[in-house]
Amino acid sequence: MVQYTSAMLLVDASVYIFRAFHSLPSSLTGRDEQPLNAVYGYTTFLVQLLAADDDPQVAAAFDESLTSSFRNQFFADYKANRELPPAALEAQIGACREITEALGVATLSSPVYEADDLIGTLAKDSDTPVTIVTSDKDLAQIMGPDDILWDYARETRYHCAAIEAKFGVPPARIADYLALVGDTVDNIPGVPGIGAKTAASLLQQFNGIDALLGDLDGVAASGLRGAKSLAAKLEAHAEQVRLSYRLATIVTDIDLAGEQRDIRRRAPDHEKLSSICDRLGVGERLRKRLGVATS
Repeated sequence: MVQYTSAMLLVDASVYIFRAFHSLPSSLTGRDEQPLNAVYGYTTFLVQLLAADDDPQVAAAFDESLTSSFRNQFFADYKANRELPPAALEAQIGACREITEALGVATLSSPVYEADDLIGTLAKDSDTPVTIVTSDKDLAQIMGPDDILWDYARETRYHCAAIEAKFGVPPARIADYLALVGDTVDNIPGVPGIGAKTAASLLQQFNGIDALLGDLDGVAASGLRGAKSLAAKLEAHAEQVRLSYRLATIVTDIDLAGEQRDIRRRAPDHEKLSSICDRLGVGERLRKRLGVATS
């Protein structure tokens, strides 16, 4: 049985805000009948998460760069297939962040870097095991040998061996894997005709996309099914593979300020939580979850 221990908890907040908004009814409203379904769902998730985890360092990263990521600078169509948050959700994101901070959790966002990059930078700089809370497979690439990827909604925790069993490649090769198969969620092109099993088989024989593209004769002679065709596809789409790899690779060296790196877990600020609840018109049940008395 695998034992899960860490000292740092990093939360991909936007994933759970979007999940709450799309899974809970818009009839959950607050003051002036403004929708609060994302606030209710995300806050419930976060309170439960914090109750289940006692890591002394905790941070939540929020996506601010939905159209202004540095990736859009070299690939304009990056995430172009995603709809921007509707007004009913956008109005709730700021409240979710306020509540996160009032619960004692440090928050980060950037107009240039995505939540994944912020999480990746904090994780890389940690000298203790890290637990990453997300449903996003991309973040597996930053896992160290003792780190855990926690898909909270599915109640599943992945260690490195479990990631390799799931994708056929170790965490360090996830970006190479995505460069080959692409990612429809983020509009990363990949290589037409190369699917998950083929990508994993290639990366089991060749140590990354540079090795693949640098030895196309070796690919053709690899013994894989349709090896010659695979070599031809890689040659024809070599630049697209390199582009896809750049898009899929998480940045782990953002120059964060000292206060952004201070993610020590703090006690909840119940006065601030009460003020937020009053302003939003939060109902009694959620107030109780937050430890806030009914006004």
